[in-house]
Amino acid sequence: GQGGHAYLQEWLWWAGLLCMGVGEAANFAAYAFAPATLVTPLGALSVLVSAVLSSTFLHEQLNVHGKIGCILSILGSTVMVIHAPQEEEVSSLESMAEKLKDPGFIVFAVCVLVSSLLLIFVAGPRYGQSNVLVYVLVCSAIGSLSVSCVKGLGIALKELFSGKPVLKEPLGWVLLVCLVICISVQINYLNKALDIFNTSVVTPVYYVLFTTAVMMCSAILFKEWQHMVLDNIIGTISGFLTIVSGIFLLHAFRDMPFTPDLLPLFL
Repeated sequence: GQGGHAYLQEWLWWAGLLCMGVGEAANFAAYAFAPATLVTPLGALSVLVSAVLSSTFLHEQLNVHGKIGCILSILGSTVMVIHAPQEEEVSSLESMAEKLKDPGFIVFAVCVLVSSLLLIFVAGPRYGQSNVLVYVLVCSAIGSLSVSCVKGLGIALKELFSGKPVLKEPLGWVLLVCLVICISVQINYLNKALDIFNTSVVTPVYYVLFTTAVMMCSAILFKEWQHMVLDNIIGTISGFLTIVSGIFLLHAFRDMPFTPDLLPLFL
């Protein structure tokens, strides 16, 4: 439990990784057809399903706070689907290349890389064992870039299936290499965080930071928020905050006993 790599010797970890791979493949398909600002927050539903399955098959306690958190997550997800932003149309690798050359995205990517290196080599050795934010921030920041790579590869696959010579385009291969690097960094430091800190702490913090980073990256790269009306902006933010509240209730109070006798204390 010191942030090492002993988990690599466990077959159960590899089985879990395989299952996650299948889920991420489906997630990959979603990113190819829907805005990242919509797809990423809906990942909260996986936390909800995990809580329900753990309660059903592993007999873990799911108290009233957890059930309310699940309901809030579903409601927040519904609100986000209704008010989801429309991303600027990117239909080819050429247009994707133009997006990647945007000065705003270049500045964002440089800030992500520099801050991640500082967290890994400066903050990590000093505070990595005591502060959950160090490794989770690395995962979240690098994860925002991986989502951009996934969007680009999704476009490349759609062009490939339509008969275009995508394999000759260097951008597709560059995005693939960057995606492998980003995912490797994410898995490494997320497992470090999970090895050192409690899952009930890491999961909600990682969800909030990762989703926020992806929404920022997607807004800069694909201009998803540029043509949204005020109602949809408020609805999207409200839905996201509702999901965050649900995730917080689900994890922060998972071990707190609750009975009807306690109700007068809160009235």
